[in-house]
Amino acid sequence: MSGGLVALLDDVAAIAKLAAASLDDIAAAAGKAGTKAIGIVVDDTAVTPRYVTGFSPDRELPIIWRIAKGSLRNKIVFILPAALLLSQFLPWAITPLLMLGGAYLCYEGAEKLYEAVSGHKEAPDASAAKLTSTAHEQTMVAGAIRTDFILSAEIMAISLADVADQPFFSRAIILILVALAITALVYGLVGLIVKTDDFGLKLAGSGSGVARSIGRGLVKGMPVVMAALSVIGTAAMLWVGGHIIIDGLDKFGVGGPAHFLHDLAVGAGAAVPAAKAVVEWLVDTLGSAVVGVVVGGIIVAVMHVLPRKNKH
Repeated sequence: MSGGLVALLDDVAAIAKLAAASLDDIAAAAGKAGTKAIGIVVDDTAVTPRYVTGFSPDRELPIIWRIAKGSLRNKIVFILPAALLLSQFLPWAITPLLMLGGAYLCYEGAEKLYEAVSGHKEAPDASAAKLTSTAHEQTMVAGAIRTDFILSAEIMAISLADVADQPFFSRAIILILVALAITALVYGLVGLIVKTDDFGLKLAGSGSGVARSIGRGLVKGMPVVMAALSVIGTAAMLWVGGHIIIDGLDKFGVGGPAHFLHDLAVGAGAAVPAAKAVVEWLVDTLGSAVVGVVVGGIIVAVMHVLPRKNKH
């Protein structure tokens, strides 16, 4: 009896260890999958604060919370089931859909470059200013959630492609973890960014000279941070989008761009042995960004430049 109990406890311990190892593997896979989508995360973080511009400080965090809930609903309720069904029954469709999403990222990044160079920016919605504050808030939240849907779909698609070889339930758990972690990361950072101005203003009005200096620094520094986030977000979209296109072409048998970029990165890294890994990453990233600019530039030309010329 005692021996049987000991054997049972040993089996339970072995199962517990196996379960713990599986959870560790799932957590590691979720972390790896999530990092692949970092470019979109940066862009999402840079874009979202504009949706609370003009609202009173006491409404900023509630609005961000509403957008965050909508973002999580996008990922868990709508995108996750579709992604799992797709990976289960039409796995071949993941790569072309991912490439379409990559092309969209290239377009978004190239469009921002085009707007910066040409001065053509999307005009604000004049009707929004005529709405009541409640209706305007609802309009802005709905718009933010719609924009988030596209970015969330890309995040989940990139994550799915990285764990496509996992069992079905592991895939589901990994994608849920990615959805929760990235939503918390993005909207936690957005909340921090949005309230930094208020915190800075409070410090600037306090009695301590050091606190006032820090507060003024925060108030003056936040526009620089937002501008930097915008630039980084644009660069990240071009880099991630270009990389997705190159990787997709390679999977479809068009390996020339991927092999050329790999050889170029390896050669550059060999030329600088002391920083080999960094140089290889930089060359690969810049090469992917160039592809992103080319692909996005073609789409921008088709969507904006050519129609404008035809009107004249």
